[in-house]
Amino acid sequence: MTTPAERPLWRCPSCKRQFANRNQSHFCGQHNLETHFEGKPAEIRAIFDAVLEAIRRCGPVTVLPEKSRIAFQVRMSFAQLTPRLRWVDGHVVLARRMEHPRFRRIDTISPRNHVHHFRLTSVQEVDQEVEGWLAEAYAVGQQRHLNRV
Repeated sequence: MTTPAERPLWRCPSCKRQFANRNQSHFCGQHNLETHFEGKPAEIRAIFDAVLEAIRRCGPVTVLPEKSRIAFQVRMSFAQLTPRLRWVDGHVVLARRMEHPRFRRIDTISPRNHVHHFRLTSVQEVDQEVEGWLAEAYAVGQQRHLNRV
């Protein structure tokens, strides 16, 4: 029997994006990463680059520029960033609810999917703690949390 992490990905016939779930609800579209940084200070791009570097230390990742955010995907999306003028808003999807003062809000989607919202105002905030969240979320993106019995 195959685990969720071993099942083939479904590809949207319109936009060609891949998903862990067949007929995954989404908005098709081709968006440019650079448009998210137009008119924003260099620090905003530097924050994004620091987060992306931390994610890439976990393994391969697909960066998906969308209309209003930038998503990060392995098998499924596990994190996202939304560049603003003075900060970067983001979230990570964790298999557990993790109470922490740096999380602005936590949305529970299912017993094993909790969306933890945060805000970064400087590159220095992309520290070991944030890297730990990203590594844990990366495992969710791989669907490793679904292999537990």
